[in-house]
Amino acid sequence: MPSNFRQQSWVMIPRVTGVRTELRDDSDRARDLRGPVVLFMAVAAAVGTAAIYPLQPAIADVAISLGSSTAAVGVALACGPAGYLVGLGLLVPLVDRFPPRFVLAAQFVALGVSIGATAAVSTSWLLGLCVLMSGLCSSVGAGLSSVAGRLSSAGRRATVLGIVTAGISAGILAGRIAGGWLADTVGWRGMLLTLAVACLSIAGTALLVLPKVPGGTQSGYLATLRSMPGLLVRFASLRLAAARGTAWFFAFCAIWAGLAVTLSGPPYNYSAERIGLYALAGLTGMIATQVAGILTDRHGARTVILVGLTLAGVAAAALGFIPGSPGLMVLWLALFDAGLFAAQVANQSTVLAIDPRAPARFNSAYMIVYFVGGSLGTAFGAAAVAWIGWSGTAAVAVAAIALGAAITCAARSATRSNSEADPSEPYTSRTR
Repeated sequence: MPSNFRQQSWVMIPRVTGVRTELRDDSDRARDLRGPVVLFMAVAAAVGTAAIYPLQPAIADVAISLGSSTAAVGVALACGPAGYLVGLGLLVPLVDRFPPRFVLAAQFVALGVSIGATAAVSTSWLLGLCVLMSGLCSSVGAGLSSVAGRLSSAGRRATVLGIVTAGISAGILAGRIAGGWLADTVGWRGMLLTLAVACLSIAGTALLVLPKVPGGTQSGYLATLRSMPGLLVRFASLRLAAARGTAWFFAFCAIWAGLAVTLSGPPYNYSAERIGLYALAGLTGMIATQVAGILTDRHGARTVILVGLTLAGVAAAALGFIPGSPGLMVLWLALFDAGLFAAQVANQSTVLAIDPRAPARFNSAYMIVYFVGGSLGTAFGAAAVAWIGWSGTAAVAVAAIALGAAITCAARSATRSNSEADPSEPYTSRTR
């Protein structure tokens, strides 16, 4: 046995096909990400993710200010999610290649500048261009989760990821709520300037707070981009994680899009503000992500995923029968969100564990496929209510969740047959 091998402090990550076995000092990882640093990363992820959503509640005000139609402004705002998808592919892998604190700080600077430029636009096409750039840079949340996976010890990876993911969830919720409130208070341009200042402040703080570590891989950037499509072919664990995640994110977006269509029409005729308040049910998802991270480290991802999907499936089935009962709707939506958010944290932890030295490219490949599923779910949910009714839409969502559960049940044997370690197993069982 080599003299420099310390059994009590080194963690052995099992061999993964095509990836070198990693030996990494556990105590070094723990020092890299202390509690305050993780909290800062969660706040930064919240602000970065929120940048996609703040103009949505103020779409009518923006249209009037620009002398444009709401349809044109709506198309411009749709450039945000499109830019986000591009950012997942082009920007997130940079945190593997270069020192993360410099990459993330630069991305927040670019985000702040693009948001500030959005506040100065005078035409809808310029709005679309600036929103596209903001969406591109708002993928910083995924970059932060990749860094969390890389710098956390194996036994704390899912716990840390749960905290950062809670920040992303908070950004999705707060982006719409705070955006609407600030737009009413200081106008939509003032609201954007406020968000731009926040992004620039986080950029400066990131340089001081984030660990001073080098890039985790020497592979060239272009080589990394070229390798990403092949990752889904080479790694069964990534393929399975992407497939089941896509299935339940399709269900998630179908439920929320279909619900908005259902409640806005007869016999309910709810206002947009009233429908938007249902998003407060997503607060339970923020709690669920943190709990799910702890449970994943203790019991393994597979158990947490199956429990979360069971809860979400039952909730989705119940939602199909009670659209006119606000109290029950909020309750079941809260359980639905909690179940799927918990499953997402556990699932993503398996992706980040494939190659802890350079997890960002795996996270990028996963998130791109994941968001494609969400886009399809949104389109389906918005249209399906007219085709098969709200109950039928909810039934399709239940079927998609069941598909995700079936893939999870099959994942263990599939990964082992491909000679890969099963990252759904508890981390404690994979240490020496």
